[in-house]
Amino acid sequence: MSNFSRRSFLSRTTKATLAIGIGSSAMGSALMACSTGPQKDTVLDNLRTGFTQTDLPYGFAALEPHIDAKTMEIHYTKHAKSYADNLQEAAEEEDVDTGKPLEEVMMNISRYSDKMRNNGGGHYNHELFWKIMSPDGGGQPQGDLAQAINDSFGSYDEFVSKFEEEAKDRFGSGWAWLVLDRDKNLAVGSTPNQDNPLMNDVDFQGIPLMGIDVWEHAYYLKYQNERGEYISNWWNVVDWAKISERYERLKG
Repeated sequence: MSNFSRRSFLSRTTKATLAIGIGSSAMGSALMACSTGPQKDTVLDNLRTGFTQTDLPYGFAALEPHIDAKTMEIHYTKHAKSYADNLQEAAEEEDVDTGKPLEEVMMNISRYSDKMRNNGGGHYNHELFWKIMSPDGGGQPQGDLAQAINDSFGSYDEFVSKFEEEAKDRFGSGWAWLVLDRDKNLAVGSTPNQDNPLMNDVDFQGIPLMGIDVWEHAYYLKYQNERGEYISNWWNVVDWAKISERYERLKG
């Protein structure tokens, strides 16, 4: 093994070992804290992500003109479907119980293969992505979520600015997120590739409330290299009612 390969292996192994002891317990504790009390079953039912692709909650053309129909069709039927199919294969190969929430795998991802990581992350991320968009989206959050955004970022406009910065500055492919952290505070950040903040070995951790896909397949047919324009227009399809509902159930 070369010196570079040895260093890389040792670094990854050490990080994974620490992550299992620290990251997973932190996120696990946060999720458990959000899943206690009289609404426990409701919380688990609504946040649980399965291992199979669910139906798109609207038609391919429903988010026009902000996201075009052809992009949605390819994104859902090709890219997202591939992640779901490959996740099924990985689960079978690694003897993972597909009856449990995918979130459990995400919180312990350092124990699994790259195939599980890439496809489990891709599936989880897209399942959330479809849910937090709507043809009736846009506007601004209301109620407790609006207040939490003001408390955490100063104003809604400041939140949008920070979120867009994370999305635009993510080099290559990845996602930008709004999360609830272990202290039930809001934070924004980004992850590369198909990683997400639930994973126990990523730098930015939390429970996702919303995320935007900044892989080129999410926007290139319509926007080409104008990622910023795609991000700016995306706010018109954000379903704040759905995100607020998710926030209310998580914060307890």
